[in-house]
Amino acid sequence: MKSLVTELGPYLTLILVGFLPNEVWRMLGVVVARGLDEESNLILWVRAVATAILAGVIANIVVIPPGALAGVPFAVRIAAIVAGFAAFGLVRRSVFAGVLTGEVVLIAGTLIFAQ
Repeated sequence: MKSLVTELGPYLTLILVGFLPNEVWRMLGVVVARGLDEESNLILWVRAVATAILAGVIANIVVIPPGALAGVPFAVRIAAIVAGFAAFGLVRRSVFAGVLTGEVVLIAGTLIFAQ
């Protein structure tokens, strides 16, 4: 039993310290936002800020890639961003479609141009 706790310790810590504190705020946001109009200026602003933060994180990862992503050619990383942005625009400004398309292009480019 002690070895099981030792093996699962890091995962339990991750859940308790990383996941649960964030999940509380997400659920609170769902409860508070329940009555808000999706087309209100506040919600449009929040959506714009969230999209801008995501774009900034992606740009940082492309320009200064961490870990294994540093081995992916710069052209593949740029192609993934261009494809993701195109999908974002084509699929009714869907962040999910943009991120998914960018991931697919990044993985395919990595497999094709693997050294």
